[in-house]
Amino acid sequence: NINPYIAMMVGVGITILVQSSSITTSALTPLVGVGIIQLEQMFPITLGANIGTTVTAMLAALVSDSVLSLQVAFAHLFFNISGIIIWYPIPYLRNIPLNAARRLGKITRLWKFFPVIYIIFVFFLVPVILLGLSAMFQTEEVGFVALSSIIVIFIILGLVWFFCWWNFRGGHKKMFQYFHERQRRVDAIRSLPDDIEMIRHDIERLNAIATNSMAEAGVHAPPTTYRANVPIPAPPTIDQVPSQGLTIASTAITADDSLQTEKTDTNEEELLSNNA
Repeated sequence: NINPYIAMMVGVGITILVQSSSITTSALTPLVGVGIIQLEQMFPITLGANIGTTVTAMLAALVSDSVLSLQVAFAHLFFNISGIIIWYPIPYLRNIPLNAARRLGKITRLWKFFPVIYIIFVFFLVPVILLGLSAMFQTEEVGFVALSSIIVIFIILGLVWFFCWWNFRGGHKKMFQYFHERQRRVDAIRSLPDDIEMIRHDIERLNAIATNSMAEAGVHAPPTTYRANVPIPAPPTIDQVPSQGLTIASTAITADDSLQTEKTDTNEEELLSNNA
């Protein structure tokens, strides 16, 4: 419960010692996951780590005799400081990255493969697109400049449409539902062999109950053979899972209903014989 700006300086100091902001954030992320540190407490430490990681570039620039390396190092430092000044002091702006982190965590919990797609899109595709557009604008040919301008217009229109769809047309709910449904199907496919084995035991138990009931009623039915060592078939596709589940469930319910009917008929016959 220390002051967030002091926590920011702690993040700066730790990162200067280990010379890596990734080590600082990677060490704190599991602590946030288990609830030892709150997300609001880690946020200023992460911002301090972003400032501390610029010290490495500054030390390397001081060793060299190039003025350009010093300019790059100071640009890195002041870029991170400017980001902190914009996003952290104002509470409304501070909640934007915090809420984004919570939503990303929620999506990751719903669909485990989402972080891979996020990393590829944010750290590979977006930089390549921006670098390509920048290179096209720097050329002196009119055709490349016009093409890059059209691409930028389409990107802006796409971002506006995505913002309206996400906030005003229930896009976030649809996306969360899609990720939840996809992860549920993946989990169902993975647990299908165990579910089939459990259903086998249930069917075997129902057969034993039916045999005992028939024996008590004096009905001699042909013995029911059950092969317990039948290999578990390969998991079917996702489209086949619901129909197979309904077929197995209906078979078990039919067997249980027929057993109850036989018990009722046997009790009625005994009652009629006693009355006679």
